[in-house]
Amino acid sequence: MPHNDEGGGSPSLWRFPLAPTISMRGGRGGAALGTVLLGFALTAGLFSPNRAAVAQVAIPTAIERLGSASPQARADLYRQLHAQAEFLEKQSAVLKTVAKLVGPTVVHIEADVPKAALQYGHVRQVEEAGSGAIVEIENNYYVLTLRHVINGAAAAAIRIHLQDGRVLHPLRIWDDPETDVAVMSVAAAGLVASPLGDSDQMEIGDFVLAVGSPFGLSHSVTFGIISAKGRRDLELGNSGVKFQDFLQTDAAINPGNSGGPLINLKGEIVGINSAIASIHGGFEGIGFSTPINMFMVVAKQLVHSGKVTRAFLGVTLDAAFGPVMAAEVGLPRPVGARVTDITPNSPATVAGLLPGDVILEFNGKLVEDDNHLVNMVNLTEIGKEVSLLVWRQRQAILVKTAVADRGRF
Repeated sequence: MPHNDEGGGSPSLWRFPLAPTISMRGGRGGAALGTVLLGFALTAGLFSPNRAAVAQVAIPTAIERLGSASPQARADLYRQLHAQAEFLEKQSAVLKTVAKLVGPTVVHIEADVPKAALQYGHVRQVEEAGSGAIVEIENNYYVLTLRHVINGAAAAAIRIHLQDGRVLHPLRIWDDPETDVAVMSVAAAGLVASPLGDSDQMEIGDFVLAVGSPFGLSHSVTFGIISAKGRRDLELGNSGVKFQDFLQTDAAINPGNSGGPLINLKGEIVGINSAIASIHGGFEGIGFSTPINMFMVVAKQLVHSGKVTRAFLGVTLDAAFGPVMAAEVGLPRPVGARVTDITPNSPATVAGLLPGDVILEFNGKLVEDDNHLVNMVNLTEIGKEVSLLVWRQRQAILVKTAVADRGRF
């Protein structure tokens, strides 16, 4: 049957052959060979002394394959199926437990956000919807979500729906446009906080659950794996998000999941669901989550001081550092971040860094590329002494310096 590879015409089912195909080579001779072999097989079957016995076995088997198994055979199959299902249910029980524990910690968020309207010269209210997760910081409760879910809404215009049906308004709101982080202080009896995991320990292939309110369907749970790590070059439009280090997952994330948690099998938050890659606007197998370690560095600063301070090293990096240049400096592949310039009187100057150096490690962590180094520096506590493993003249050297406040430069 004909089919259209662009998606039209016949259903995609028809893209696959209905039966195995045998290719005969040698023209007419090949075809004749096939005919001879088939004829020999039929003849051998007709003249076999055990032909009747073979038929007695084959016919019932053929009938069973068509779904006409005897009652006893069906009963035996159901017993096998129940045993197999019990085994799988025991293995999957962890997902049910995680969903039960996480449920009370996830919230559905509605926010009336003012949007400028060209018509009639006034401002209209647009309802945004998303998700969030309740956490505990220094014995107080907060809801983690994304800035774009609540951006511009007053506290009274934000409704936080708990699993038990209660609706709360935040007591206070903080946000950071450069990471899309938002934190809301909340207070109510019986709040349940989710434990935090270590997103640095997540590996490709680890199982995760995404929990949230896709299309307003609150407390929906989807399941998948970590598909990739370190996605730092996403085109996010005019969001203003500068610092990216996303976990990629195939757990289904849809509009309304934004701000909801990505959970590991221990019931811990390892990410906050942030974005999807989509052609048609819905989930197509690629979702992105902000690692919880990165998220909490910003969230704790917002809660403690009401603002985010960024650390500064003082290096200009080469975004074009690739395989050819790596080979020229003696590296087997383009790993690390190559320095092109040094800011005077900066921590990099104190460390003795030079143009041409390749920073391989930052405080004991492998530097994957220039964006990775930028993220790690910006999320470091100001004044903290860090070690740098530097590749210079085909040798690795270790230097130390204390990162400074970016606001001073």
